[in-house]
Amino acid sequence: KQWYQRRVAITAGGIEQEYTMFDSTGRHPLGWPDNGFPGPQGPYYCGVGANKVQGRDIVEAHYRACLYAGVKIAGSNAEVMPSQWEYQVGPCEGIEMGDHLWVSRWILERVAEHFDVVISFDPKPIAGDWNGAGCHTNISTQTMREKGGMKAINEAIEQF
Repeated sequence: KQWYQRRVAITAGGIEQEYTMFDSTGRHPLGWPDNGFPGPQGPYYCGVGANKVQGRDIVEAHYRACLYAGVKIAGSNAEVMPSQWEYQVGPCEGIEMGDHLWVSRWILERVAEHFDVVISFDPKPIAGDWNGAGCHTNISTQTMREKGGMKAINEAIEQF
């Protein structure tokens, strides 16, 4: 209760939305070999280069469209599995985070239409030892973001 009362009114949060791109059939991951699988996971995370990432044009168009629409978007990066990406919504206060997330998802699907690509938010789009896609939150209070904020973070952890 004490933790909650300490400047909790100035709470900022963000959501990291992961997704996977598929070809126009919605069944084959974008850029994967027609028969078989790409190389093992690992080098794709935050990757650059045509041999590491697929769909960057979609990612960048989505980011720009979100900025234009006033969506609070704060970043994007390639994920562990080829054709998988993530973007960050926020920082936001309170429930506005959900509004920005839903609008950003809608914009992503509309942008992908122009590239004949299907977006999947499925948590396990590919069976086997392939990374899943999630949606997780980050949160902090004003006290946590100030000098000496680590003390407030540790106190919050203890409360959980």
